[in-house]
Amino acid sequence: MAFIAFAGRAAYVMLETRHQQFPGSPDASGPRRSLDEAWYTTAARNLAEGNGVKISYGGGPAVDDAQHPPFTAIALAPTAFFFDGDTPLRLTVALFGGVTVFVIGLAAAEVAGHRAGVIAAVIAAVYPNLWMNDGLVMSETFAALLTASTVLFAYRFARRRSAFDAIAAGVAAGLAMLTRSELVLFVPLLVVPAILRAGLEWKRALRVAAASVLASAIVVAPWIIYNHTRFTKPVYLSYADGDVLTGANCDPTYYGPLIGFVDNFCTIPNPTGDLSVDVSAKRTQAFDYMRGHLSRLPIVVAARVGRVWGAYRPVQMARIAESEGRPEWASMLGWLMSWPLIALAIAGCVSLRRRGVQLLPLLAPAIVATLNAAAFFGFVRHRIPAEVSIVVLAAVALDAWMRARARTRPGYQPRSASLTSSSPIS
Repeated sequence: MAFIAFAGRAAYVMLETRHQQFPGSPDASGPRRSLDEAWYTTAARNLAEGNGVKISYGGGPAVDDAQHPPFTAIALAPTAFFFDGDTPLRLTVALFGGVTVFVIGLAAAEVAGHRAGVIAAVIAAVYPNLWMNDGLVMSETFAALLTASTVLFAYRFARRRSAFDAIAAGVAAGLAMLTRSELVLFVPLLVVPAILRAGLEWKRALRVAAASVLASAIVVAPWIIYNHTRFTKPVYLSYADGDVLTGANCDPTYYGPLIGFVDNFCTIPNPTGDLSVDVSAKRTQAFDYMRGHLSRLPIVVAARVGRVWGAYRPVQMARIAESEGRPEWASMLGWLMSWPLIALAIAGCVSLRRRGVQLLPLLAPAIVATLNAAAFFGFVRHRIPAEVSIVVLAAVALDAWMRARARTRPGYQPRSASLTSSSPIS
């Protein structure tokens, strides 16, 4: 199934996304691509050339940059080293998309058995909210892969209580942070609770949890140390929050048609040239605006959450996504498919609760996506961690339905799942 998923994604790249151009390119009248893609492709090439994470703005010299965490650029650097052009980078992302389908299947199998894993892999292979990200040189594919890996090892720890699985979950969570900064919440919301509720003796549980957290810290430490050697003010995973906060807290996003979204025209320029210093001024501007419009903030937060879950202005969101390289038809198809999957995911939650399986490792990605939207702005692609959980839980529900139907057949014999009511994580 992973190979089929990659083949489909590769076809999508060759037929659709490889034709996209940056604004200002010789063929800028053609399909557009996101400036975030420009960042990732440039960072990957600079890494491949041994120049570190540097970006050139406005045609000027390349400068140290931490607009995004580095995992995506690092993963693409080998391709950038051996191949010219953007199409090989896109095909590399598509390859990782196929791997993501495989890991999602493994996670579902760990939760509910082999058949649930196969169902999850099939859904992941065809779900537009996953594959339309896999044709772009951006972070969502890698975030989905590492979300699925974190969930997989969390449930494996629940079953085997192995320190190796706990540390692997911590490593996966650390790598996830290096794809999208908000995934730092995986450690307190997903990994640590899964360990502490696995039925271990209390002192051992604390030791294992500490080892897992330490593993996450070791993974992200080199990037944080590297940033501290490059910038005047502390930079941890990224400094993109400054631009995002100013763009998400201004009149157009509080009162205009972009309510709950972001308007980059609200972002102030970088006067000093040291981006770590400039971002501090941007945060101050954003917080000043929030304090001056507190009565409006609840409505704005509701709109942000509505946007990320496709419940508020979905057609507008599809058109905005098209400006980033996701075709409007694919976004609308993903929106239509997401609702039955979410309904099945809710049924999957009920099924797992009845069997005594802990839900938090699968609910945590949705919680993180919702909190991120509420704090910054709502964009469907930012709920990519939740898409992994939606697919797994939908597969659990379909598997439970198949088992229920099988019980009515003559000669039925029970088939055990990976995590049942006897699971230690209950």
